[in-house]
Amino acid sequence: MKQLKGIATVSRASLWVLVISAVLTGATIVGQAYFFVAIVDGVFLKEKSFEEIVPLLGGLLAVLLARVTFTYVSGRVGVKVASRVKRDVRKALLNKFSRNPMQASLHGQSGQKVSVMMDAVDEIDSYYSKYLPQMIQTSIVPLMILSVVFTQHIFSGLLMLISAPFIPIFFIIIGVKTQKKSETQLEKMAEFSGRFLDTLQGLITLKLFGRAARQKEAIQQSSLDFRDATMDVLKIAFLSTLTIEFISMLSTGLIALEIGLRLVVFESITFFTAFFVLILAPEFYLSLKELSAAFHTGRGSMGAAKKVAEELTETEQAVQWGEETLQARSTPPAIGLRGTGFRYGEDGFALKNIQAELPPYGQIAIVGRSGSGKTTLLHLIAGLVAPQEGEMVVDGRLLSDYKEKDWLDQLSYISQHPYLFSGTIEENIAIGGRPGASRVEVKKAAEKAGIAGMIKSLEKGYDTAIGEAGRGLSGGEKQRIAIARAFLKKPSVILFDEPTTGLDLHTERILQESMKELSQSSTVITVAHRLHTIKNADQILFLSDGELVATGTHKELIGSVVEYRDMVSAQQGGSAE
Repeated sequence: MKQLKGIATVSRASLWVLVISAVLTGATIVGQAYFFVAIVDGVFLKEKSFEEIVPLLGGLLAVLLARVTFTYVSGRVGVKVASRVKRDVRKALLNKFSRNPMQASLHGQSGQKVSVMMDAVDEIDSYYSKYLPQMIQTSIVPLMILSVVFTQHIFSGLLMLISAPFIPIFFIIIGVKTQKKSETQLEKMAEFSGRFLDTLQGLITLKLFGRAARQKEAIQQSSLDFRDATMDVLKIAFLSTLTIEFISMLSTGLIALEIGLRLVVFESITFFTAFFVLILAPEFYLSLKELSAAFHTGRGSMGAAKKVAEELTETEQAVQWGEETLQARSTPPAIGLRGTGFRYGEDGFALKNIQAELPPYGQIAIVGRSGSGKTTLLHLIAGLVAPQEGEMVVDGRLLSDYKEKDWLDQLSYISQHPYLFSGTIEENIAIGGRPGASRVEVKKAAEKAGIAGMIKSLEKGYDTAIGEAGRGLSGGEKQRIAIARAFLKKPSVILFDEPTTGLDLHTERILQESMKELSQSSTVITVAHRLHTIKNADQILFLSDGELVATGTHKELIGSVVEYRDMVSAQQGGSAE
């Protein structure tokens, strides 16, 4: 599990418990064989009375109970270690996704990430709960048995020593194949999970375009591929189990034949020694067989670990926050973009060399044609992604120097499609403010956002439940709830990502009034398309193909930038006024 080293580690205490448990288990196996042979030898050959056998029966019962106890302890420790490792790995994955939700949403399907966090992490369990304890036990118990056998009968020990390596050699060869098949199985599972979730989320769209049947066939094929990959893994498991059983049975048979010949034909060995070795031989191979079974599941776990490690080591572009305190003041902070740039992957879209100063209380508009990098720039300012070149400065210091909470406490981000959670309207507004906001404060925020009238018209008012993602509310109502969150929070910096796109004129007018009131106490940075928004801006950042083409007021850009004038003219039907 080198891939996960540093994220989830096994404590030395747990390893020592497993080692001690293995040593004691080995001792009980030898003791069990001794007492059993002594009882049989005493009853059938030496004709001892029951009273003479009672101490031996007591010893046999004691070692049997001890063996069960040590086996339980080993298994229990393995389960605890696996539980702790899975907890740490899931925490690392969750921290990564929550630390940089923007990059997490851009890379891969949600279903695939859920599959990695749930299914792949669960697959790791068997490595720590089964393979690791069994590996420690197999490293100790067979050597203890072999040492005892050598003291009793050297030729039987040599047979064990010669035949034993065939089992690990075989399951190592099989294990490599198992890991490859397990990786394929996990890929098919992730593909199936991702496609299934995507289909559920877009089912209405698929129905409207008449593609539901085709997508159903794709899901069915993905399910069959996962089934076939699973059957391939099971096929290897059954084959390896059969072959290892055959090897161990053949090896035990050879030892029994050699002992039988020496006992009956050559009479060069005592019954006690012969029976003692014959009982220990299956125990010797049993430990190796159990390792082979655990090794099979362990190799499968390594495939899962590789998937998890790939997810964890995928290049992150999140802001690495510092420890400096950003004090909340009555005046919004000054923001500076100095050669700031960001790229989506090696060949993806790039925002390059953005130079701009955004003063307190400034009304900033970010404009440009679709795909010019407006939203990406907004994400950089919000701290959702980290600049890959240049700097973003807040009040004279790098944004990354501050504590994340201090910056986000002063920030509100209102996107085109604000997310509303399953819950009441009050809960969805209150999420924008400080913990424990009162109903009175929520109502005031709703009134300022122009949605209080609509809420009052509902039977349960602020206690009205809404569905996941705001189902049951119109686009304008979702936007006004998002605006109410901002009024409740009273931020110093407000980011608007085309919040009025697609809204009717009445709703847009309400939102514009709310935005105007918010701007009286905040710096407002808006990704804008509408001319009236652009005209009122103190400063316009005009982007084109990821570059800052020009900065200035609407009047300045109309007179000096042809591309800007053409864009405005196209929006206004030929008039750039």
